[in-house]
Amino acid sequence: MLDINTLRNNQAAVIDGLKKRNLGPEIEDVIAKIVKLDDRRKTVQTELDQQLALVNLKSREIGELFKSGQQDQAATLKSEVVEIKKAVKDMETTLAQTILEIETIVIDLPNVPHNSVKAGKGAEDNEITKENLENMPRFEGITALPHWDLAEKYNLIDFKLGVKITGSGFPVFRGKGAKLERGLIHFFLSEASEAGYEEIMPPLLVNEDTARATGQLPDKEGQMYFVEKDNLYLIPTAEVPLTNLLRGDILKRSELPVKLAGYTPCFRREAGSYGSDVKGLNRVHQFDKVEIVQVADPAHSYQVLDEMVAHVEMLLQKLELPYRILRLCGGDMGFTSALTFDFEVYSAAQEKWLEVSSVSNFETFQSNRLKLRFRDGDEKPQLVHTLNGSALALARIMAAILENNQDAEGVKIPRVLHSFTGFDRI
Repeated sequence: MLDINTLRNNQAAVIDGLKKRNLGPEIEDVIAKIVKLDDRRKTVQTELDQQLALVNLKSREIGELFKSGQQDQAATLKSEVVEIKKAVKDMETTLAQTILEIETIVIDLPNVPHNSVKAGKGAEDNEITKENLENMPRFEGITALPHWDLAEKYNLIDFKLGVKITGSGFPVFRGKGAKLERGLIHFFLSEASEAGYEEIMPPLLVNEDTARATGQLPDKEGQMYFVEKDNLYLIPTAEVPLTNLLRGDILKRSELPVKLAGYTPCFRREAGSYGSDVKGLNRVHQFDKVEIVQVADPAHSYQVLDEMVAHVEMLLQKLELPYRILRLCGGDMGFTSALTFDFEVYSAAQEKWLEVSSVSNFETFQSNRLKLRFRDGDEKPQLVHTLNGSALALARIMAAILENNQDAEGVKIPRVLHSFTGFDRI
């Protein structure tokens, strides 16, 4: 959620930034309305503070009058206090309504993009910042099969059984397919631990406050599975519970950065409609993912972002996959992000790029909702910056490994995974 003081003091920059997200001229009216409401809030708050101070002053005077036997004067003053308290109650109501009105508008505003983010309408306007085609496969003597055909041929993933048990978008991994999935999870977690992240096993269901704090509500309400009877949401990513571990905390500057990593299944209702874009593992309702999260000092958060981007890139290099890194334009960034880098791997059999990770700096957008702050000694607490990244999402990584490493005898397993899977070939 945007900070009101930042919004007030940098109106032009906020408006220019939000326009990068394809928000029209009406955003100027929205910002002006917020500032006007905040002016009212400040005026009412000042008057309220003055009246409360007056009540305290007169209450002390009443006590002194009673002590000195001046009952009539005390009674008159008491009547005045009763009237002031009525006015105070009205002011408190007005203040609460004004704050609620401000929050109702502000919570629907996305984050302001970083200065480096370009305006753009969608994915076609994203900027490729790096491309590594060193491990682009070259198939000799075979026709490359898409991963869903390989999965059926070698009994690795059963999509039909998933439909039988649950429905479309819930694959069943089996045999070496299940072991490869588990090996990838173990590999990603081991690399995260080596990089200094604390491993966490969080709950898979969260309450409304938790989902709202990281920005899933109200932005992605339609994409999350909701358990109505218990008012709980299945997590769309481990980012949600991991970041909320620190909700409401005031950290010491010396404790930053906080580095957390967690493996979870992830659940997303949106899975597309039809065609190759959503076939097999390309887009599913349930998938495994290892997430890395950092809570950082604002002075260093973009160095932290570079570090996280380098971590994900290292994983793809070790997996020997062709990849590219994109800086997302304003029109393609997530609701909560200030700057996002997407990683895509090339799927040789499908002849297309598949997104496998997003690494983002949210600056204070999440921490403002989380009320997550830090300070040195007795200084005034200030909001931290939060960052997260997929390291990595398993479904499309699995698809790319199967497709890019196939040969006439089967599928070769990347060397780095041999000790995790217990085999080097399918």
